[in-house]
Formats: sequence, C-alpha cells, structure tokens
Amino acid sequence: MSRSDRAPRQRSRQAALQTLYARDFADPQQAGGEISIEELFERVAQNFDLPAGARDFALKLVSGTVSALSEIDELLAANAINWKISRMAAVDRNVLRLGIYELTRTDTPVSVVLDEAIQLARRFGGESSPGFVNGVLDAVAKQVREQAEQASEPDAEGSRESGQGVA
Repeated sequence: MSRSDRAPRQRSRQAALQTLYARDFADPQQAGGEISIEELFERVAQNFDLPAGARDFALKLVSGTVSALSEIDELLAANAINWKISRMAAVDRNVLRLGIYELTRTDTPVSVVLDEAIQLARRFGGESSPGFVNGVLDAVAKQVREQAEQASEPDAEGSRESGQGVA
C-alpha cells in the first residue's frame, strides 16, 4: 500500500481517536441529554477532509470500539501491567482502545495496527506515549495470536490417545 493510499486511513484513525477522546470529556447534560456516538463523530468529522470510504472506516472504528469497550478494556487492563485504565493519559488510553479494536475485530495486519497506533501516539500523545503504546499493543497482539493458535490446533491429546491403540 502506497503512502498516498494510506493517507485516508490515517486521517480516519485520527478522526476516530479525536472522537473517542471527545467522548471521554463529553458533558452528558450538553444539549439537553446524552449525545450519541454517531452525533459526536459527525461533529468531529466536520474538521476532517475525509472521502466517503475513509469516513465510513472512521465511523466503523469509533462505533466498533465503543460497542466492544468492555472486552477491549479487559484486554487493555490485562496487558497494561501496573496501570489502571482510568489513570492512563486520555490520548494513550484511546489510541490503545482503537488498536485493540483493530487487532481483535478487523483483518488489518498486526504490523499496520502497531505502526499506525505508534504514529497516533507520537503525534497526539506525550513523549513516552509511543513506547507505552507499542509495548501494550505488542503484548495484546501476542495474546490474541496465542489464543488464535490454540483455537485452531486440533486436540493433540485426543489425537495421541486415539492413535495409541492402533498397531
């Protein structure tokens, strides 16, 4: 994928990150009630020049992350050793949530997910954000890969047991 092909997806991830960040700080009483994630996304997306496909991808990232937030946060908590999610910098927390969503629920290659998340952390986070994001997402990627390998392996014990009686 060329750099120009990646640009719309990079902007999609930036819009998604900024929407999740805004969600963290949204006032539920604003405009007389809780704002939907789609409405919040539309407000944020107005600040981006996103082609239709990139806009759809960004909304998919946002809505998918929010709908799977409890499972994503479980993985995040399990792999961010000695860190409470609530104590993480908001940018780091939301970059990690986006990355975990992409790792677990899309077919985006792991290397792309890590690279894009590190770039977001570098651009929007603090000095230590890229290393922190890299370390946590790498641990999540390994865990997800191990779970996938275990799920796809045939029952080795059962195969050996059934083959022992054959001479």
